[in-house]
Amino acid sequence: MISIISLAIAGLIVIYLISAFNSLVKLKNMTEEGWSGIDVQLKKRYNLIPNLVSTIKGYATHEKEVFENVAAMRSTGINAQTVKEQGQAENMITQALGRLFAVAENYPDLKASDNFADLQNQLTEIERDIELARRYYNGTVRENNIKVESFPSNIVASMFNFKKFDFFELDDNAPRTAPKVDFT
Repeated sequence: MISIISLAIAGLIVIYLISAFNSLVKLKNMTEEGWSGIDVQLKKRYNLIPNLVSTIKGYATHEKEVFENVAAMRSTGINAQTVKEQGQAENMITQALGRLFAVAENYPDLKASDNFADLQNQLTEIERDIELARRYYNGTVRENNIKVESFPSNIVASMFNFKKFDFFELDDNAPRTAPKVDFT
């Protein structure tokens, strides 16, 4: 009788371990998928930036420092290796794009350009998609981190080396919104 109870308890423990392990794998994969979604949107943004810069350059040739700054920030974002580095790079890119649009405000012919308006629309859409991807990623990170830290799943997490992920956070309040895009 005791051996049957022992086997039943051992069986329940094994079933729990398998369930917890599979749940942790699922959350890890969802988090990696979330980061992939952010990465795709950031690449779209990085691909759009040179077109935006060259369009504005055609009208504002003497704003060389602003253009160089945008290019440098884009490069920093492309080369970021960690979630924290990416967040810092995105802060700088957003600020650089804000300065770029401030320059564009001084050129009425540029603001009236269909090409510039189209690029602004594309950037606005990409910024919205980045925000949605960030929310999804941070939600999966939250769920993963709760599972990794909660008892008794934390035992399974430590046994199989599951780790917490970093949230994709912005450092200061200024870039918490998409750059203002003026369609007038």
